[in-house]
Amino acid sequence: QVQLVESGGGLVQAGGSLRLSCTASRNIFRFSTMGWYRQAPGKQRELVAIITSGGTTNYADSVKGRFTISRDNADNTVYLQMSALKPEDTAVYYCNLQFTREYWGQGTQVTVSS
Repeated sequence: QVQLVESGGGLVQAGGSLRLSCTASRNIFRFSTMGWYRQAPGKQRELVAIITSGGTTNYADSVKGRFTISRDNADNTVYLQMSALKPEDTAVYYCNLQFTREYWGQGTQVTVSS
């Protein structure tokens, strides 16, 4: 079993920045693809960004140029640096780990006020 613990969410004004963190409880982290997803009220969960074990990244078009995903294998942690935030970025953000199966964090709320 793998636990994913997220932190860093909160309330920020439009144009501001936040950094989300997600720490995994096991060392399979370094072999895993890590992702950030989000779910806004009344909408389906959507991919925000992923990073493979080799460091390849991919982003949703809506966040390209504003968000950066990175990982620290020594600390079993993945980060999502979010800049130039918009009200439409408001959602619960979930960390995801994919290895032989996938695991989810509990989610952290990000609210962007206009």
